[in-house]
Amino acid sequence: MNNLWGILISILFVLLVIGLSSLLTNRNIISGEGSRKFIHIGVSNWWIIAMLFFDNHYYASIVPAIFIVINYLSYKQNLFKAMERGGGKEDLGTVYFAVSLLILSFLTFQKSTTPLIGAMGILVMGYGDGFAAVVGSKFGKHKYYIGNNKKSIEGSLTMLIVSFIVSFTILNIYGIINGVSISLLISVIATLVEAVSPLGLDNITVPIISSALFYASILIN
Repeated sequence: MNNLWGILISILFVLLVIGLSSLLTNRNIISGEGSRKFIHIGVSNWWIIAMLFFDNHYYASIVPAIFIVINYLSYKQNLFKAMERGGGKEDLGTVYFAVSLLILSFLTFQKSTTPLIGAMGILVMGYGDGFAAVVGSKFGKHKYYIGNNKKSIEGSLTMLIVSFIVSFTILNIYGIINGVSISLLISVIATLVEAVSPLGLDNITVPIISSALFYASILIN
């Protein structure tokens, strides 16, 4: 029963985040990239709900699978304007994020592993990239380019700092005390991967690589 409640609460939670972002956008409180990143950060917290309710990878995978379809339809039909990037229709970032949720849900809610591994990737991406985009768009005066990717030093530093905080927190919850070096490694690589991934692909590369690094650190320790 917990799993069924988890599915219902998860869907309501994600729709609430999208609805709240749409409301704030319509009232001109946030706009553009801000509304997308509000959803980005908000939806990443779904992982916490998942850890509270789901006890196997099949149930945990249902909600991300549903939102892959919904996000793709929104991308094609502009159903949820608050989470779509106008003028960037080649950017499937919202779909890729749901794909990451599906992959990590299926892999890390297994009996042989821990969903904290998935939490590492999703929360590093949600909070790190989310706040990096907000800071970069408002305060990013020092620009640099990697291929066609336009970034700012301010945004990348924010990604680095927030990713480190997230990584260090999760490592301590897992039981790896004083994991400064591991947190630094994860945050540096996540920041570099985010910088070089084009067209929203960072929504796949950053979560998967961050979780893989955490998993590797568990095996080593």
